Order: sequence, then structure tokens, then C-alpha cells
Amino acid sequence: MKNWLKKSMVILVSVLTFGLVPPSHVIWNHLYKTGNETAETTAAYSNRTAATSRKMDRAALVRSFVEDAEKRAYLKFGERIRPVIEDEFRAAVLPNIQTAIAETLQEYPQDKLPLLAVSDQPSAGTGEKMFHIYNTETNKDIIRFHVRRDHPPGDGYYFNFHYHVAFDHFQTHRHLGTIYWGKNMPPQWMKG
Repeated sequence: MKNWLKKSMVILVSVLTFGLVPPSHVIWNHLYKTGNETAETTAAYSNRTAATSRKMDRAALVRSFVEDAEKRAYLKFGERIRPVIEDEFRAAVLPNIQTAIAETLQEYPQDKLPLLAVSDQPSAGTGEKMFHIYNTETNKDIIRFHVRRDHPPGDGYYFNFHYHVAFDHFQTHRHLGTIYWGKNMPPQWMKG
């Protein structure tokens, strides 16, 4: 392998795995080894690098989607609801959203991951949609995150956070968390 290509690969692997994978001297020794490389050694290195890249890609995608999820949730809450429930949402619901996204993406085909995106606009008024993750090629949702206002008889108002997945045709209501609002009806979503 040409020397500049080796150095480029070292830099690329370093940048892509920074902080995620502890350094392995086997990889560095392999890259800087003098003499001829065997096909077996090269293949083994390629397999390790590909496996690390796949893991890193999924993890990075999950982090990116969780960041988008938080932004879409705050947009949906609006300026009247957000200050009241933001801390509890961040502590009790957002970690469950992250788990749901990670579990769903684990089941999703690796080659289709680059096609996934987060929907832009939550629903306003009384609609439940916070955001969806969908396939940009087919325009079909793979996971839908919702919040609805519940008002049990004789009780106050609650925000019920839940999600649905395409794997079961969005039939199962999967609980993410519940946040108590109070006795008075909350304002509509996305109100300033």
C-alpha cells in the first residue's frame, strides 16, 4: 500500500473513532509495518475497520436523531408549555426516546441507514405528532413519536409520550413517559 494511503487511512480512522474506540497498537503496527503485507492480514484489518465504522455510524445516527428529537419536542411544546415541563422531559422522557431510536435502528438494515431522516414539523393545536423518523427514498415512516393530552375523570391533565414502529404496522402503543401538567387545561401545542 502506498505510504500516503496508509497515512490517510490512519487519519481517517482516528477522526471517525475519536473517543469511541480505545487505541489498538495492533492496528498502528499493521499500518506502519515495513515489507510486504499478506492478504490475510489486510483482510482482517479491513473487517475490523468496517465493523467499527458500522457501530460508529449507528451510534452517531442515534445521537443526531436524539438531538433533532429534542429540538422538535421543544418546538411542539411552544413557549407556554416548554418552561413548565422541559426539565422533567429531559430527565424522564428523552432517555427513553434515545433507547427507542437505538433499538429500532438496530433492527433496520445497515445499507438503508443513510436514507433515514427526522420529519421537519410537529403537529400544532391538539395533534399528537412530535416527529417521525422516515425513509427518504420511500417516504415511509419507520418510527413515530407522539404526545397526547390525557385528562382522566376527576384528575388533572397529563402529557402521555409514546411511540409506534413500522415493524408492527404502528399498532402497538409503546410508552415513553408521562408528565403531569396540572388541573387547568394546557394550551394548544406550539403556542407562543
